[in-house]
Order: sequence, then C-alpha cells, then structure tokens
Amino acid sequence: MSKIKAGLLFGAIAGILDVIPMIIMKLTWDANTSAFVTCIIGGFLIATSNLRLHNVLKGVVIFFLLAVPIMILVGFGNPADLIPMLIMNLILGSFLGYTIGRFGRE
Repeated sequence: MSKIKAGLLFGAIAGILDVIPMIIMKLTWDANTSAFVTCIIGGFLIATSNLRLHNVLKGVVIFFLLAVPIMILVGFGNPADLIPMLIMNLILGSFLGYTIGRFGRE
C-alpha cells in the first residue's frame, strides 16, 4: 500500500480511537469531528514527511506539532485537560509513525 493511503487509513483508525473516549465523555460533535480530522491530516503529514527520524519519533513530533494550536486553546480554558491530550498524542503519534512506516511503501 502506498504511504499516502497508509497515512489516510491509519489516520482514520487513530481518529476513531481518539474519538471513542470523547464520545463517552459526551464532548460536543464539533470537538469530536475536529479530533477525527486532525488524526487523518496527521497521518497524511507523517506519510509525506521527509524528516530523517525513526518512524515512531517522526510520528510523535509531527502529531505534537499539529496539536499545538488546539492545546493552546484548551490550556487557556483548563490546563488540567492538557494531560490526557498529551498522553493521547504520544500514543496516537507513535502508533501512526510505526504503522505508516511498517505498512506504507513509496
């Protein structure tokens, strides 16, 4: 499978994994949609990036950079809400970096 297809596919899977706890916490649909789309975009960016880093580290770096604007907004409202966001970004970024590197081909 091409890297871009892998990025989009695994980005969608990461988006579902990210949104499930948000639905359980009864967050708004705009927040759920934003998180889902962010994961798909993250998968695409990881797949198309030329950073010369280990795949897992590349995934974490790109996913954290993508999440910084959202974290700024959340952090001003309630800084304690950043902790689960940081944990999920670490998990999902490393998942995306690994799976895209493992299953995506040039």
